[in-house]
Formats: sequence, C-alpha cells, structure tokens
Amino acid sequence: MAAGWLAVSTLSAAPGFWQAATQADFLRGEVDQLSIDEHGRLALGPALAEVHDTGQPFVWTMLAAAEGVTFLGTGNDGKVIRVDRDGRGSVFFDSDEMEVHALASAPGGGLYVATSPDGRIYKVDAKGQAAVFFDPPDKYIWSLAVDRQGNLFAGTGDKGTVYRIAADGTGTAFFATKATHAVSLAFDAANQLLVGTGAPGRVFRVDSGGKGFLLLDTAFQEIHAVRVDAKGVVYAAAQSSRAAGGGDNSAEPVAAPPPVTPSIPNVSTEITSITVIDTPGSSQGAVTPSERRNSSGAIFRVQPDGLWDQIWAPSEDAPYDIAIEPDGALVVPTGGKGKLYRLSGDPVRAELITRMPAQQATQIIRLADRTLVATSNPGRLMALSSARASRGTFESDVKDARMVATWGVLSWRAVIPSGARVELFTRSGNTRTPDEAWSGWAGPYASAEGSQITSPKARYLQWRAVLTAGSASPVLTSITSAYLPRNVRPQVTSITVHPPGVVFQKPFSSGETEIAGYDADDGERRTGGAPSGGSGPALGRRIYQKGLQAFVWKADDDNGDELTYEAFYRREGDTVWRLLKGDLRDTLLVWDTSSVPNGTYVVKIAASDARANPSDSALAGELESSSFEIDNVAPTVQVAAIRREGDRLVVPVEIRDADSAITKVEYSIDAQRWLPAFPRDGILDARQESFEIRLGSDAAGRTLVIRATDALGNSGTGQIQVR
Repeated sequence: MAAGWLAVSTLSAAPGFWQAATQADFLRGEVDQLSIDEHGRLALGPALAEVHDTGQPFVWTMLAAAEGVTFLGTGNDGKVIRVDRDGRGSVFFDSDEMEVHALASAPGGGLYVATSPDGRIYKVDAKGQAAVFFDPPDKYIWSLAVDRQGNLFAGTGDKGTVYRIAADGTGTAFFATKATHAVSLAFDAANQLLVGTGAPGRVFRVDSGGKGFLLLDTAFQEIHAVRVDAKGVVYAAAQSSRAAGGGDNSAEPVAAPPPVTPSIPNVSTEITSITVIDTPGSSQGAVTPSERRNSSGAIFRVQPDGLWDQIWAPSEDAPYDIAIEPDGALVVPTGGKGKLYRLSGDPVRAELITRMPAQQATQIIRLADRTLVATSNPGRLMALSSARASRGTFESDVKDARMVATWGVLSWRAVIPSGARVELFTRSGNTRTPDEAWSGWAGPYASAEGSQITSPKARYLQWRAVLTAGSASPVLTSITSAYLPRNVRPQVTSITVHPPGVVFQKPFSSGETEIAGYDADDGERRTGGAPSGGSGPALGRRIYQKGLQAFVWKADDDNGDELTYEAFYRREGDTVWRLLKGDLRDTLLVWDTSSVPNGTYVVKIAASDARANPSDSALAGELESSSFEIDNVAPTVQVAAIRREGDRLVVPVEIRDADSAITKVEYSIDAQRWLPAFPRDGILDARQESFEIRLGSDAAGRTLVIRATDALGNSGTGQIQVR
C-alpha cells in the first residue's frame, strides 16, 4: 500500500483518503525546482541550470580553478573536461585509463589527475600537456590532497595505502590503513592528514610521521568524503553501499554510483549498487549493523576533542559529499535520486533544497555567486543560483487503491501570494509505474476546497502540483484525495471440521465456563470441566461434549469489510441446503447434532459484506466443508449362549452399529480392568463384527461386561452372568 495512507473505514461504502502533509510524505514524490522544508512545506527552490553536459555517464570529481574555470574528472572514458564560466566544455586531458576519480591543483596552474583501474597519477600543465607523475602498484587511486608544503598525498586501493609524493614525483608509502581502500583525504587545522577508508568505513588522523589514530569507527561500508570547518570540526559522509559482485571486505569501495541506465553503454565493473541499512542517532562507539537497518548512509560530526556523533541518517539517500556554509550549516548532495539537502540546527534538521536531473549528485563546490554540483547518470555540471526558480513541480508517489477505484475529490492547502499560482493535476492507470497506458494529466482543478477528480477509474492514482512564482513563492502545505475501491466478493478460504464432541471452553467473568460458538435454542447452557486458568488464548482448553460438532473457518475480504456469516447444512443425497445459523459474527460455530438423524453431512459457510455496502452492491462468497458423519446412537451388543471347549468358556458376541464402523471392543470381569477383544476376522473395519471371548473355567459364576465404541465415540454395553 502506498505511503501517505490516512485511514480507511471498515465500511467500504465510506471512502479512503491519501494525504501528503509532512516532509516524509512529500519526500516520497519527485520534485523539480522545489524545496521541502523540515515542516513539510513545498516552495520554489533555488534556480537550477545546467552548466555543461559532459556526454559521459559519470562525473566523479571536480576542481574549481581561476577565472571561473571548472575541471571535471569523468568516466568511463577517463577524460578531464575543462568547463569555462559560460559553460563551454572541452577535453583538457584524455587518459589511457577508464576513470578519473580525483583531481588536485599542481604548481603553475596545472593539475594532478588520478586514474583507475591500474592507477596512475598524471601531471598535466596549464596547456594540457601530460606526463606520468607517479605510478604505484595499486589498482585504484581514489583521492588526492596537497599539504602546505606542496606534498601530494594519494589514497589508493585495494590495499588501503596512502602515499606521500614529493614535487619530483618520488612517492613512498606514508600510512597503511589496514582497510581495503583509502577513499577520501583532507587536512585538519593542524595540517594533519585525515583519511576516510572503505571496507570498513573509518576515519584516521595521521601525523607528519605517518602515525595514525582512529578518529571515527562506523558500521558503514565507506567514508566517501571528509570535510573540516573553520573551528576544526570534522564531518564525514558515510555510505552503506558495496561494490558490485562483492559482499566482503575485499570488494571495491563505493566510489561509484549505481549502474548507468541502459541507454548509456560501456559501464565498467567498478560501478556499484546501494544496500539499504540503518544507523541510529548520536552515540559514542561503534554502531552495530542491527542499529542501521533502514539507512543508506549517514553524516558524522567529530569535535576537536574527539567526541563524535551521528547527526543525520536518511533512509534512502546516500550522502556523497559535504559543503560547509559560513553559518555552519551543511549542504549534502546524495544518490540515488540526486537530492540536495541542507542540514542545520541542533538537533539537526534536514531541508530538501532541490533535486538534480540525475541519479546521483556526487560533489559540490560553494563559490561566491553560485553553487556547482557534479552529477552522475548522467554526468553533468549543474549550477544553483541565489535567486528562486520561477516555476517548479511536484509529482507524488503512485497511490495504490489495491483494486479499481472510483475517485472522489482532490483538495489542498496553500499560501498563495499576489500573482502566484498553485495548480493541481491527476492521472490514473492500472500499472504500478506510469507509462503510455495511463491516462493523460487531468486538470488543473479549480477549487482547493475540493474538486472532483476527473481521471478514469483505475487502481493507481498520481498527483502533480505546479507552483508558479508571483510577488513571492507560493507555499503548498498539504494535498488530500479521496477514493472508493470497487467492492470485491469476500472469500471463505477454509473450513475446519473438528472431531465429533470436541469443543472449546470460553471463560466468562462470572466464573462459569460456556462452550465457545454454542448457542442452545432452549436457553440451556452446556458446561464441562474447570475453566482454563490464567491468560490463555481466546478459546480455552478442549473438552468433550457428546453430540456437539464444532466448525472453524477463515474468510478474507480485500476491501477490509466487516463480514457476517451464515451456516447451512445438507444430508448426503439431499439437494436443498437448510439454514443452520444466520447473522454470525465469529468464525466458530458449534452444532448440537442430536437434533438431526444420523448420516453423512456437509456444511456450507457463506460470508457476506452486506453490513459494509449498500444492498445493491453487497456481495457474498461461500465454501463447502468436507463431508463428515453424524452418529449419536451407540452400538448394540448381543451376547449368545456360552459354550465350553475343553477347559475354556467361549462367549459369542455380535456387535452392530447402524451408521459408523466399530473401532474398539473391550471386556471386563467383575469390574476389573478393561481388556481388549479382537474380532473373528482379525480387523475392526465394519458396522457389524463377530467376537468370541474365551475365558478360563474360573470365570464361572462371575459377571462379564462387553463395551463397544464406534468411530463417532458412541459406546454401548452388554453383560452376561457366566454359567
């Protein structure tokens, strides 16, 4: 059932409602040029413009340079794209490798370019002339950072080594993380290196001598980005993703978003998927996997004194980068829907700033006049301005009525300044994902107080809101739609016929024990045994009551209607069903079968939703039970004349039952214990059986009692004085 479900009455004749009124509700939909604040209000977001489309599936990294130039490291062709302030792009460097995962500034206006796989670092001068600067034995180079002395540091995989490389290209292993990958690098206020690792996700602080101290240990798979603010507070973006095809610590890190869409060919095996897990709020110490079940990632904050806490853990959006604003707020680009969040306050509250037209927002740079965001799937460079967009749209998640429904009214609440507009549209269809088989958008609807939805009857519904600016942005606070699912016939899915005489006690506050499901017409109450003590099940313990037959059934109604039941019976050979009991609310019935002749019977249960629907639309479903026997007459025991055979006395016995087979015969002499008797043919399988009970001569003058029991539990006796 789609989220945002308000309430559905137990009567299907009453409508159900869907509502979006909170941030969580609206975040389930798709926004374009809209923001969603922590109070669940939709308003126009910052104007979003495409600066440059690289034509590549991925932009892994970007670097802002002088004169408004931005360099983009891309995949899967391993190119560095130079984009000028006007959005004109050109290939600045084309490597032999597939991916450019990191860039750093080099002396003289050049670049250091880190490539993967078979990782190399190139030094590219301002004119685009390149040479191999450092070629380590590692497969991947994930990150680069330059310290105040001009040393270049490189984080690599798949051995998790960090290298320090001098200006002449001589590199040495600086720090071994003991993780699979060194994914992200940064420097703190004291110029100490911060290293974020993958498999597992940790943050180390490394001094100038290469001595590392574990600063943050998370239960996430990877620390994708590390940033430091002016006060020395460290922020880390953690992800729970794993590399494609791997589930252990030897897997590649998640430096790549999920796989490119089918329209873009040539996807490398480095592309990864996202696994959804959950991380709790603030804590001090490692977070266990069970505590992060519903989170794709988290933002951690580490204070200068080493105390850390988890400040944000979205359920679906994996954080890729962090930008720190002058007021201390954080801007976090995420995947896999390309959302951009602003985190502020204490405790931290998240506001959706806008959504990129891509699956992942991979990196962010805050400049004086605009904010640049790199994206993947597809690979683009986007810009956010300080001005608001003039128009934005919201499309809800698809609402599922579970069956074809009649649509009611659509209403909404909004604050609309002068010249602004809020327009609502709907469309419907019978596939889970909107496609060409859906109806077109209907609307705009005229009345916010309640406009009849004109989309065709269907199972699924979707809303669309269009906000247009006037003197200020309109603010949309809630949307509600009504629907009435088509009534569906209830179903009786099973009937259990309990053994004859087996019934259940039902405790009552008076202390008496009434048989559950039994309602004697003469007002008499059958009781039996002591009540089950304590807090037992709804039905008490089983007891035996001769002549009673218990039935239990199950029934379903897809509308969730309140059901009532009728029980019918017929005897084998009859063609007419006779009403046994009507207007039943429980799914248990006990029948006093002494009121009908012995024989083979079938019960039928009919379930009706008439209490929840108008009479012309109410429906009923029914099911027949398996056949069962009713036999309330005991077998007859006839004892013939006793004869002597040697020193034995032979007692012939004939036992008959009119309706069921004989299942057990026993005898007792002078009230001693019961002994089994066996038929002459050796098997008890018929309604008439012959026995010969052989007694010793010492039985003479004593009383012999024979007891016979049939398949329905009826017992009959006969006796004779042995002479």
